[in-house]
Amino acid sequence: MFDIKWIRDNAVAFDEGRKKRGLEPLSAHLLSLDDTRRAAIAQNQAVQERRNAASKEIGQAMAKKDMARADELKAEVAALKDKTAGFEAEEKAAIESLNKALGEIPNIALEDVPIGADEHGNIEKSVHGSKPAFTFAPKEHFDLGEALGMMDFDTAAKISGARFVVTKGPLARMERALGQFMLDLHTDVNGYTEVNPPLMVNSDAAYGTNQLPKFEDDLFQTSRSEGSVDRLWLIPTAEVPLTNLVRESILEETALPIRVTALTPCFRAEAGSAGRDTRGMIRQHQFTKVELVSITTPEHSAAEHVRMLNSAEEVLKRLGLHYRVMTLCTGDMGFGAQKTFDIEVWLPGQNKFREISSCSVCGEFQARRMNARYRPTGEKQTRFVHTLNGSGLAVGRALVAVLENYQNEDGSITVPEVLRPYMGGMIKLENK
Repeated sequence: MFDIKWIRDNAVAFDEGRKKRGLEPLSAHLLSLDDTRRAAIAQNQAVQERRNAASKEIGQAMAKKDMARADELKAEVAALKDKTAGFEAEEKAAIESLNKALGEIPNIALEDVPIGADEHGNIEKSVHGSKPAFTFAPKEHFDLGEALGMMDFDTAAKISGARFVVTKGPLARMERALGQFMLDLHTDVNGYTEVNPPLMVNSDAAYGTNQLPKFEDDLFQTSRSEGSVDRLWLIPTAEVPLTNLVRESILEETALPIRVTALTPCFRAEAGSAGRDTRGMIRQHQFTKVELVSITTPEHSAAEHVRMLNSAEEVLKRLGLHYRVMTLCTGDMGFGAQKTFDIEVWLPGQNKFREISSCSVCGEFQARRMNARYRPTGEKQTRFVHTLNGSGLAVGRALVAVLENYQNEDGSITVPEVLRPYMGGMIKLENK
């Protein structure tokens, strides 16, 4: 969320930032809403001042036994009270309109973000490894998993519907192993603290990480129970509860940076994705992901962004997977991001790179929505923290990548060496 005072002082820069995202200028409209708010406040203050003055004059008139004047002033105070209620209602409505408009505005990109309309404007930052060589035509993950008898979409559809899967036996164990391996790497090597957060959050938390109101249609929600339980939202990513750990807080600078990670199920309605990735595990309503979240100071957020990217990359390096890092352009970045690096892993069965991680720095955008601040050492004034989030990694997509990159001609899957300790020493997944 943006500070309307900043927009008033930087209207040209604000509109230019929107232009880079392919959006229309909006400062004039926002400032008009703010003018309405300010006018209502000014009118209310003027009425309040006159009301207070008239109340004092009543006492003075009664002291002089001028009852006629006292009655006249009492009538004026009563009328002013009614006016105050009206202006307070106008002020409240104006504030709500302004906040609603501000809450629907995406973040502005940093200066070094490439300008582009969509994914075609993204720029390749780096490439790691090389494509695996096969002496046979590599298959896609769903053909491999189903042939092994360890991946079942039909049964999942009977239980839950489309975009769900049941994994079984050694494949289910490998999925669990991947999550555990990632958590161990991030906590033991990369310095993140493991958290086991709630999988349901309230509307304030969802708003704080800009899931609401923009992405309401992509969220699953619970129903209200007899008015006693507020509506809750199933998390689309652990970014939501992890980032909100600092909501409505004032942290000491010495407590920063905060680095946390979690392995959780995630739930997405996948609104607007009809016809895309309808087969397989690439785009599911329920999936597992290891999330990375950092809370830091403005001065260190750029370096923290690179550090987070390196932490996510290390997972793929240790799995021996070919991947590339893309710097997303202005038209392809997420709603709350200032800058985003996507990691795309190579999938031989699809013969293309597919996203497996997205690491974003959000600046103070989410902190304003959460009212998350810190006190710089030696200062009295507080500042908003900077928040960052990234996948470290999406477990289901990592499983897809392992299946496709480690497949053998006979349909078996070689277990990557780094996962074997988590698999009881198992070397291959095969249909026995």
